[in-house]
Amino acid sequence: MKINRVRQNVLPLVTAMIWGTAFVAQSVGAEYMGPFTFNTARAVIAFFFLLGLCGLRAAWRRRKGEERAPAGSRRDLLLGGLCCGAALSVASFFQQKGLETTTPGKAGFITALYIVLVPLAGLALGKKVPRALWLGVALAVAGLYCLCVTEELSVIGGDLYVLACAFCFTAQILVVDHFTNKVDGVALSCVQFLLMTVLSAAGALMETPPPLELLGEYLWPVLYVGVFSSGVAYTLQILAQKDSNPAVVSLLMSMESLFAAVAGALILGTRMTGREYLGCALMLAAVVLAQLPYPLGRKAVQSGEAFGDGQEV
Repeated sequence: MKINRVRQNVLPLVTAMIWGTAFVAQSVGAEYMGPFTFNTARAVIAFFFLLGLCGLRAAWRRRKGEERAPAGSRRDLLLGGLCCGAALSVASFFQQKGLETTTPGKAGFITALYIVLVPLAGLALGKKVPRALWLGVALAVAGLYCLCVTEELSVIGGDLYVLACAFCFTAQILVVDHFTNKVDGVALSCVQFLLMTVLSAAGALMETPPPLELLGEYLWPVLYVGVFSSGVAYTLQILAQKDSNPAVVSLLMSMESLFAAVAGALILGTRMTGREYLGCALMLAAVVLAQLPYPLGRKAVQSGEAFGDGQEV
């Protein structure tokens, strides 16, 4: 498989920037509504945003005289959307639920464990991972710890919820990697948010709706998260994983913690400590390491077992 390095390296960083800057908006929205209600709102907005985008792209294809996708692609789209949507729905719920009882720093660190779980899952699936990528993973984990964890790490209910979230995001990344070369990325993202809307809305029936008189306080955070963090960023994730190494993509997307720290400093006026600056440096080192080209063993290429584009483990 030929790696598109621009797609693999740039789009995940843009995704991480959007997710990181959305941290402030998510924190504000969580003050007014439960996890199911919040996820329903963001999923509805993302679905209609992506549905409109799909309509525009379909009109453009008709204008150019391109044929519609074959039936096989539509079956893959439905199956992929259902699998991705289920994983994303569960992961988003666990993350929001965990944030009710754990700190954002601990939640950010535990969630980002998917950068370790993705290559581990790849090994379990018989894939090959570059040795150098493991060094990048170690640097990213150390950087995330310095950047996000500001207190003694303990095991509480919220931590367990967020840990489950990390496993679900790992599954979502691997499912996206499986279907992204079979179907249109924007359409896949649209279907996954349609399912997330249905599943989250069912759970929202058990929660107290947010007060309408405070609509102005939580409307903008929901809109930002729905359009950019959900509609745009998750689509960019799917497009980034097309013809790319999912382990590298997940490593670059873990930069969201760095962008969250910068956004907090710029928007909320929080100042970073020396330890947090050290975390930023480690994260940047991990990103540079992830982007370096490595020669891949011929045997791995011919067998299609390579999970990275570097030296095998």
